[in-house]
Amino acid sequence: MAATTDFIAAIELGSNKITGIAGKKLLDGSIQVLAMASENSEECIRKGVIYNLDKTAQSLTSIIHKMESTLKASIGKVYVGISGQSLRTLLSTQTLHFDEETKITQELVDILLEKNRQVPIVDQEILEVSPQEYKVGNNLLIDPVGVPTDSIEGRFLNIIARSSVRQNIEKCFNQAGIEIVDYIISPLALADAVLTSTERRSGCVLIDFGADTTTVSVYKNNILRHMVVIPLGGNNITKDICSKQIEEEDAEALKVRYGNAWAELVTEEKDPVTYTIGGRCNINADELNDIVEARVSEILQNVWNQVMISDYQDNLLAGAVLTGGSSNLTNIDIAFSKITHINKVRIAKETQFSVKGTPEVHKDGTQNTIIALLAEGKENCCEASVKSQKKEEQAISPAVEGLFNEKGESAEKERQQKIDELNEKIKKENELKQLQAEYLSIMNEVHLLKEQQNYKEALNELNNAKNLGLPDKEEEIKDKENEIKELKRKNSRWNKWLNVILEDDKNDERK
Repeated sequence: MAATTDFIAAIELGSNKITGIAGKKLLDGSIQVLAMASENSEECIRKGVIYNLDKTAQSLTSIIHKMESTLKASIGKVYVGISGQSLRTLLSTQTLHFDEETKITQELVDILLEKNRQVPIVDQEILEVSPQEYKVGNNLLIDPVGVPTDSIEGRFLNIIARSSVRQNIEKCFNQAGIEIVDYIISPLALADAVLTSTERRSGCVLIDFGADTTTVSVYKNNILRHMVVIPLGGNNITKDICSKQIEEEDAEALKVRYGNAWAELVTEEKDPVTYTIGGRCNINADELNDIVEARVSEILQNVWNQVMISDYQDNLLAGAVLTGGSSNLTNIDIAFSKITHINKVRIAKETQFSVKGTPEVHKDGTQNTIIALLAEGKENCCEASVKSQKKEEQAISPAVEGLFNEKGESAEKERQQKIDELNEKIKKENELKQLQAEYLSIMNEVHLLKEQQNYKEALNELNNAKNLGLPDKEEEIKDKENEIKELKRKNSRWNKWLNVILEDDKNDERK
């Protein structure tokens, strides 16, 4: 295999495993996986939070080496997902008053956002902000720019976590000698990867069943409304099974193979059924079902409590989307509906975009988050690319103090000017790469909207693609626009009605 020099790399810090992935985004919107590696993390991560720095650093080093061996290239930097027990959202309100009626500008909106970020939260750090609405007079607006008023109130949803969460991640990666490109909020990336535009707009709750934690995210009108990480997960079920004098490995196998989240649907057998794993352990079927159902019920009741706290329980027209390992439990969707009274439940076993390449990704929801982190990345993470700027800078000869060039200018000044020009060139290249990555993301969304026959939204997204100003994509956008307009025309109510009339006429003629 030839060395790969263009890829994105990401790391997921899970409670069961630390997973690394490298891959690239293809022009059709799909993801190509080039390398994947993982290490057990039970001895260094609990509830999604690092507690043993040394062991985490060792695992990270091992993962990077494994992926580099597959890629035949060095990884210069990685994206890192942030999740874990302390991650949650907190609503905040900021207000600006004016002496006279003033037209709201983007600068004023930015001032509100900055005021919100400056509010101190004890032992917590604001990782990201999701603006909700802006109250202008008696109206709630998503975009208040251009509206005249004498006061504006901004409502923000701050995504926060304990300050030590990011600090410990930085320490581990520094110890392992791995550069971090950027942090990604894992639940936000997961939502982008598994939710449809209709689900986010109509309102839904996304539940990610992890090993030690369960993450609840509520969306409405394309805006995150509430998010929290509950310290309960699939491992709690396994430990309950272990209480029956069963080894943890066998307990996990029993849960995965026979676990039933809603055992009431099981037909009663005349003779008692016993489950076994390789003859090493035995447990009565009713006993196993009681254990699994009781713990699942506890987790789902906690999930529903968070939906109630969000105050959006009556506005989730798209229902619920379940993903993660425990979403594979038999009848988990039935259990969810019985406990929450939400009847529309979808289990997301894979992401909305197709994934290609080797190694093959599991289509059971367990690897959705790591794929989502890869999809969020934008910069090339190959070490050759990372070091290119430094090499080019080193190629610029250092100035000798006190000497001047032929024009009589300081040689050091000339050298600095060359470095500035190089930085500007690299900045433009990175901006172009980001635009291209954004273009791929938009075209992927266009493809999904077209498949859903949501032609109006698809055309709006194409307009966003136009606004990126990529000259080499203009023809492709125009072709896609014509294709969707033609589909919209063919599928219009008038056209369908006309086709029905013509078909009836043909049938009459045959008669």
